[in-house]
Amino acid sequence: MKEKNHIIAAAIVAASIFCLGWFVKAGIDNFVDKDRHVTVKGLAEREVPADKVTWSIGTKVTGNDLPMLYENINQQTKKIKQFLLKYGLPEKEITVNPPSITDLEAREWGDNQKAFRYIVNTTITVATNKVAEVNKAISSQAELLKQGVALGENYPQYEYASFQQMKPEMMAEAIKNAQKTAAQFAEASECDLGKIVTADQGQFSIDNRDDNTPYIKKLRVVTTVTYSLKD
Repeated sequence: MKEKNHIIAAAIVAASIFCLGWFVKAGIDNFVDKDRHVTVKGLAEREVPADKVTWSIGTKVTGNDLPMLYENINQQTKKIKQFLLKYGLPEKEITVNPPSITDLEAREWGDNQKAFRYIVNTTITVATNKVAEVNKAISSQAELLKQGVALGENYPQYEYASFQQMKPEMMAEAIKNAQKTAAQFAEASECDLGKIVTADQGQFSIDNRDDNTPYIKKLRVVTTVTYSLKD
């Protein structure tokens, strides 16, 4: 009887050890499977024409007769407005800032021997989606110089205002490209590609294509995606 009980006890112990080993192995396999993953980056790029431009045109006059200077600056402002209207830019999109005056004799420093006392500046700004029209006007600025308009710095600022509408499409493309890279890695590793474990919202950027064509924008999104791998 005692021998029979020993056999039963030994069998129970053996079965327990077997079960324990099986559970440990399953746990290890599950842990290994969970820890197997690949992290890749996906890229999407576009080149698009700018759809908004802000062009600020500065002009100034100098002299000693302030009323005459006001008249001169107003005449220059009118010439610039007419120039912009000529190239198809709506008047409602043109803003004329009030003139600012610098009185050189009011300064406490500098050379007192000056050829003139006053500097009167003003800026005319056009903000529009008529990018092609602005580009034509920019290439024809010499017309203003011929009319005696003294132009200051007038670098246009180009934007791609429709960027928000492009983001979902570009994000989807970036993830698709990331998936292709991950699939190639899984194939090389003789594994199957699993589900997405983590993914970021992507890093978006807008830059000029180059220094000579600021009206062509380069859109770029890079996303990082982690996939699980299966045997």
